[in-house]
Amino acid sequence: MTGQPNGIILVTGPTGSGKTTTLYSTLKTLATPEVNVCTIEDPIEMIEPSFNQMQVQSAIELGFAEGVRALMRQDPDIIMVGEIRDLPTAEMAIQAALTGHLVLSTLHTNDSASAITRLLDLGVAPYLLNSTLLGVMAQRLVRTLCRHCKEKVSYEAGRVGDLGWEEFVAPWKAKRPAHVYRPIGCLECRNTGYTGRVGLYEILLLSPEVRRLINAEADVAKVRELSYKEGMKPLRISGAMKVAQGLTTLEEVLKVAPPPGQA
Repeated sequence: MTGQPNGIILVTGPTGSGKTTTLYSTLKTLATPEVNVCTIEDPIEMIEPSFNQMQVQSAIELGFAEGVRALMRQDPDIIMVGEIRDLPTAEMAIQAALTGHLVLSTLHTNDSASAITRLLDLGVAPYLLNSTLLGVMAQRLVRTLCRHCKEKVSYEAGRVGDLGWEEFVAPWKAKRPAHVYRPIGCLECRNTGYTGRVGLYEILLLSPEVRRLINAEADVAKVRELSYKEGMKPLRISGAMKVAQGLTTLEEVLKVAPPPGQA
């Protein structure tokens, strides 16, 4: 998505799910000397010399929409908008994308498909969304198991069935013995059983078929179902893959990832 010359890329998730870190990491890979990267944020969370960063100032009526309007006069190649909160901000982001800029921003939704209906609910015209949105990535953070003390345990067949992961677990079990790990606790992890965090990701690409579903009466369930058919992995399946790799636990994934189709 970041290889496109223009369009909008959204990162969604609740507060504390790592959206801003994802945007900064992406922008740092794109910010070469030949590329002008501008940001409008509230607040500026990391100082990065390779960006032109602007702080929202409500006292002088400099919001996200006004900031994007000002940045567009500075010949940017890539614009990062801290968050799309209202219709004026969404409209300015779309205007920037239509005039040849790559726009990255965040949105508070439970999953990637919900971002489309959220923008439509804000009042964005479906045809504008169709012509500018490149894709949406939903993400969560889960704690990773301490490698010094994690303990291997066997799958409980009934437990896996309860989670609704049979489709993923069955082929995996056929290839090798099925094991997951559980936290124990040691001095290295301060007896928590976990050190650090890892991301779970769900990426929705706006294919021609998905774009046909974006209209004034767009059904988020149909968008989600079609995306699954086209290969999108739900957050829980992303979590299941991390469990299979021995990186985290089922409990951690269940705490943060909504059930597929029920986000």
